[in-house]
Amino acid sequence: MSVVNYGSKRIVVGAHYGLRDWLCQRVTAALMALFTLVLLARLIFSKGPIGYHQWAGIFHSQWMKSLTFAIIVALAWHAWVGVRDILMDYIDPVGLRLVLQVGALVWLVGCAGWGVQVLWRL
Repeated sequence: MSVVNYGSKRIVVGAHYGLRDWLCQRVTAALMALFTLVLLARLIFSKGPIGYHQWAGIFHSQWMKSLTFAIIVALAWHAWVGVRDILMDYIDPVGLRLVLQVGALVWLVGCAGWGVQVLWRL
């Protein structure tokens, strides 16, 4: 008995992350927008001049530190998806693309680590 396949079998090449990456970009962007609104509200409704102690006071509470940590992770993920997609679309030599992707990933992890270090020192 023979198996009949109608139509051509589609071979997907490349990253084929499509919907997951699109959704990731939208969700992380929404989280960062929400964080910006929360931070602006805390600044607008604060009393006195805004200086170091005011900023340290905003990030002193545990819920704000946790929210900021989540936003640092979301920002790094958002940037990684964007940079990776740009490199995959516009850099054809695989070796060069790999080197640039590793460099971007190391840079993003370093920046996220530095942000967390600054956050938890406050």
